[in-house]
Amino acid sequence: MAKDKTYTKLRTDLALTRYAGVPSSVPLEVADSWGSLDLQVVPGGRPRGPAVSDVGVVKGRANLAQALVLRLLTRHGALAALGHPDYGSRLTELIGQLNTETTRNLARLYTIQAIRQERRVRRLLDLSVQTLPDQPHTIRIGLSVLPVDDDDPLALTLEVAL
Repeated sequence: MAKDKTYTKLRTDLALTRYAGVPSSVPLEVADSWGSLDLQVVPGGRPRGPAVSDVGVVKGRANLAQALVLRLLTRHGALAALGHPDYGSRLTELIGQLNTETTRNLARLYTIQAIRQERRVRRLLDLSVQTLPDQPHTIRIGLSVLPVDDDDPLALTLEVAL
C-alpha cells in the first residue's frame, strides 16, 4: 500500500474558501469573484451532541490552493498594518475597467506578481486570462503551479468580475 504524501512544507490553515473540503460538484481549485470567502464549519469532534461544530482546516495542496486564491483576492497592501505590506495582488484595481486586451494583460501581470510572492510555489507553469462568452464583464484566470517538494502541478481557476 502506497503511503500518502504529507506535504509538510505546504502546511495547514483554517478553511476559508467555501470549496475547501466541502463535497461539491465544484472542485477546490475553483473560486468565483470576490464574495466567496467564509470560514468553513465542520461537525465537531466533542461528544456534546449533533449541534457542536468546529472550524475546518485545510492541509497540504488544498492549503496551498486556498492560500493562492486568498492572495489573489486580497488587495495588495491590505495587510500592511499587520506587518505584511506586500501581501495580496493588484487584481482589485481592475474592478470597473473595461474587459479589453490591456485589462487582461494587466490581470496576467498582477497574477504573476502575486504568485511570485508565495514561497511554497516553485514555478508558475501556465497562465491564461480569458473572457467568458456569456459574461463579458468577467475574466477567468487559469493557472498551474509547481509546488515546493511536489512534482504534481496544482491547477486553479478564478473568475473575476470587472
